[in-house]
Amino acid sequence: MTIQLSRRRFLAVSGAGMAAAVAGCYPFMTGDWHHRESAKLAHGETIVLNKDLFLGYPINMTTPPDEFFSWREQLFDAGINRFAFNNVGNPYLESPIPFNTHDFEREVIQRFAQLYGFPADDNWGFISHSGTDSNMHGMYMGRTILTGRTGLTPKVYFTREAHYSIQILRDLLGMEAVQVETLPDGGMDSADLARCLAANSDRPVLVVATVGTTFKGAIDNIDNIQHALQGLESYLHLDAALFGGYLPHTEFASEVIHQTPGPAKKQRYDSIAVSCHKFFGFPSPAGLFITRKKLYQYFTEQFSRIHNPEYIHHVPGTITCSRDAVKPAEFHFFSTDLAFSKQSADAGRILTFTRELLRQMQSHLPQWQATRANDASNTVYFKKPSAAIVKKYSLATMNLAAKSGPASYAHVVVMPHVTNQIITEFLSDLESDTTHSS
Repeated sequence: MTIQLSRRRFLAVSGAGMAAAVAGCYPFMTGDWHHRESAKLAHGETIVLNKDLFLGYPINMTTPPDEFFSWREQLFDAGINRFAFNNVGNPYLESPIPFNTHDFEREVIQRFAQLYGFPADDNWGFISHSGTDSNMHGMYMGRTILTGRTGLTPKVYFTREAHYSIQILRDLLGMEAVQVETLPDGGMDSADLARCLAANSDRPVLVVATVGTTFKGAIDNIDNIQHALQGLESYLHLDAALFGGYLPHTEFASEVIHQTPGPAKKQRYDSIAVSCHKFFGFPSPAGLFITRKKLYQYFTEQFSRIHNPEYIHHVPGTITCSRDAVKPAEFHFFSTDLAFSKQSADAGRILTFTRELLRQMQSHLPQWQATRANDASNTVYFKKPSAAIVKKYSLATMNLAAKSGPASYAHVVVMPHVTNQIITEFLSDLESDTTHSS
């Protein structure tokens, strides 16, 4: 970063000197405020002590290394997060607001685009507010491109195993939904997709495929989906919120790789969404959105017919206008070679622990009917245990269809913070639980 502010200059720019002179007038400086907020902080410290028992949701509770917080301090010294930075607009074009971190943002996208196998000269993206925000941009881009090509609003195809936000986004974007049936493992049934496509041939096709479904950890086979889409005006967006973080570092990388290998490279999907706060352990919600540059250019041509904001000197191509400038700079820490090496080690460990958890449950606790959708999944789901266990480990629960009728299930998502000791404790608790005693 080129922005360097001395403390004296910072105080002058921000008006902090004046604020300090009248600080006693602010209600948040009163003794009552201090007492109430101290109690909240004490409660927070208690919660932190239990963070390693957090097994039910895909959030990496590992505290980032000291080097990350040192990086934060360096960013702070450069002025980032000391006053209003703003990443409004396209990070690849000059912004009228010089207080931005577009340079960090571009580097992050380039590193991850390379990781996902996008061409070095044909990728574009940005850091979004969340995985849902990234999905929204993918669906909006798909809708805009297909409408521009055909003059018709596409129908959007996804399964009931897709994240619940997809239904919300479908509603927001005003698209008709076609729900595709699933295979026994929870992945999209490409044969049913073909049937649905034939029954809805009057509209272009926007498919949202999931690599790592929310509850079961199933994977929609994108090659089978592309086979069903042959000859159709279509756009395929990939929701890889959790799995997209670790799969590139494993033998299952092909599930999220953008191009087929070999000389005759073929594009396997059009855009991808990955959450920063899930596998990576980034301490606040954020998301990666990556697509092809050529697709983005066509999209902005269509977008500019709707809105061309002279106000910021270029067509932004993003739904959100003002964008967080702190997150791209901070997440840059997770895009280095050293960070990728750490992520590779984490990916191997969580899959090893997941296999062991499944083996132990199936061998010694068969009454829980533990299931894993596939070998690439870090999720094991099973019959719902007692309320005490659900609460202790913050387990997510759902009613799932079973041969004997709907039944309540819970799942464990093995994230990098999970240790062998925690798994052993969890298994011991299940063994003592009489909810599903044999």
